Order: sequence, then structure tokens, then C-alpha cells
Amino acid sequence: MQVGWEGLRLTEGGRAAARLTISEGGNTVMYNVYLQNDVQLIFQSADRSRVDLAASLLRRVGVGAEVKKMGGVWYVRVYTDMLAAGRKELRRALVEIVREAAARGWVGEKRAEKWLKKLERGNASREGWPKYLVRLTRSGSLEVRFGFTNPDSITREVQKLKEIGLKESRHFTVKRPEGGNNGYVRILREGLARVAQLSVYGGEESRRLATEFVEYIPERAKKAGGAVYEKVREIVEEGKARGWAAEDTR
Repeated sequence: MQVGWEGLRLTEGGRAAARLTISEGGNTVMYNVYLQNDVQLIFQSADRSRVDLAASLLRRVGVGAEVKKMGGVWYVRVYTDMLAAGRKELRRALVEIVREAAARGWVGEKRAEKWLKKLERGNASREGWPKYLVRLTRSGSLEVRFGFTNPDSITREVQKLKEIGLKESRHFTVKRPEGGNNGYVRILREGLARVAQLSVYGGEESRRLATEFVEYIPERAKKAGGAVYEKVREIVEEGKARGWAAEDTR
């Protein structure tokens, strides 16, 4: 995965703009970045397949992009808060763009400072992962859950869990938000053990995502207390100790 940028300029409307490129596995997409009331990244085309690729690469760097259509044009458009959830490679490139635009006087100092604070800090607990609730229930069992009212957020998280190699109902459960009520994704005990197993035995992409998750969940558990952390550690170690064939034959 490579992320770079070039071509900082002022548009006719007076907006600072640049071109940002994401490349992976022979696929390259160039996006437009605009700085005005927000940091906005956009890609549009009449070719749906190109926009699907653009959205896919954004999701690969931790940004929950969705394809939309206006008239005869397909597009993806994301703003500062969503970009701040991206991986450090993406955030680093955006920080450089904002800093350079501010240095040229094309972006106000206070506005640039606000954007930089978000992009440098990131708005997820770990690259691309939302803030999961990790705690023990009254019965002493472990609860690992992500809740949100936005159905797109739930959909993105379900897709990511499936990319790791988890199966709905067996490894995690989902409740879609309805009537303004929260939905959630809940990782079952077997699901956490399976993620730990895949962090050792999974394919390249599965192993990368699984490793991120089994490093991230203990971080959340530590904040909830020693008993929660010990329970998470126990399940993760159990999963890593499994052989690949043992899981496949279940």
C-alpha cells in the first residue's frame, strides 16, 4: 500500500486543492483533495467500476467510503472526521497537504490547526477500528461489542470481520439499527479465539487484519480493568494455540 500526493494549487474558486494517490497491487487511483470548510476527498467517474475501486482502496486504508450516484456520475466523497479514522499513511499525506497549504497562506491558521489535530491524533482507538466496548457481564462472561445508529457503520464493520475470516452467527452477531435505536456488532467468545487463530494461520490479508484486532481489543480491555484484560488474554492465547486443522474440522 502506497499513499502519496502532489500538485498543491488554488482552484478558480479560491480553494486549496491537491491530488492524492493510493496504490496497491497494481491498482492506482488518484483522488482530489479540497481544503475549505473541511478536508474533502473525492473521486468521481461515469465508470462505476473505477469508483468501486476507489472506494475499495479507501476502505483498505481504513476509511469507510460508500459509492453514490448523482445524475450520470458515480462518486465517493469523504470528509475530515472519516479521513481521521484512516491509517497513518493516509493521515500523514493529508497532514502534509494541510501544512503546506497553511504555510502558503491558503488556509487559515486556526482552521488548519483544527484539521491537523484530528488528522494527527486520529479518531479511532487503533488504525481503522471503531471504539469497541470490552467488559465483563454480571455473569462474568466477556462482552466485546460495537454499537452505532448509522447502518453504514455496522455494514462496514461486518464486512471487515468477514474479510478477517469470521462467520456471522458462529463468530459474531449483528443487530441492525431500526427506528433510531442503536444497532450493534457483538464478537462472541469463539469469534475472538478465531481471530487470534487467524493472526497466526490466516492468509496474508486475513492475518494482517486479525493481528490488528487482537492487538487492539486487549488495549480496550486494559482500560476496563485487570479482570477484563485477563479474560481477553486467556481467550487470545487459547486461539493462538489452536492448530489450523483443528478449527477446519469443527
